[in-house]
Amino acid sequence: MINFYLKAKHWQLFILMLGIPLIYQLFIVSQLFGPQTHPSPISESGTGVTEVLNDNIFYFDFFPYIMILYVIMFFDWFWSIAIGLQKNIPSEIKMKVEKFKILFFIPLIYIISIMLLMAGLFSGTEINSFSLIGWPLYIIVLLHLFSMFCIFYSMYFVAKTIKTAEFKRKVDFGDFAGEFFLLWFYFIGVWIIQPKVNKLYKDENTAINNSQTHQ
Repeated sequence: MINFYLKAKHWQLFILMLGIPLIYQLFIVSQLFGPQTHPSPISESGTGVTEVLNDNIFYFDFFPYIMILYVIMFFDWFWSIAIGLQKNIPSEIKMKVEKFKILFFIPLIYIISIMLLMAGLFSGTEINSFSLIGWPLYIIVLLHLFSMFCIFYSMYFVAKTIKTAEFKRKVDFGDFAGEFFLLWFYFIGVWIIQPKVNKLYKDENTAINNSQTHQ
């Protein structure tokens, strides 16, 4: 899976990470506001709108699962760069890979848990193990803020990995600030970041092949 994300073209990742959720959202909008097979008259009380929503509520059941798929692909991209490019980094440079791994999984688990909770609410099924109902608000806020911190750290680590692999030396934030913000605004950044990742992956494989040939 790591090699897939390292070799994938920017347009392929853009379609996977943004195309699928966008198409689903457009489909939902078309169902809600498009021409209805059995149009209901919209009364002053809004009964018609309610009926339209009730007729199409089935489509919302899939929303959490589409979002889980999107989140997994997004985090897979981060993981593949951070872990897959470690072989491009000189052995004398030590990066905090274990710290990254721990902080990486915290927001992933948190977001998936929230999506599963939403899925339970949409389907009317109680999911006690994931339910946040009844939790003190400050705990939920702290979980959310800590999850955001972990995501920003992951972006920091991924950006640092890219630039360290590229420069073959220790780097500071000034060296990879551009990559950090491109990862933050990934819908633009993927078009710039991914070609660099492709080149680093190709260069390392070429070096390994050449080394094996000369042995």
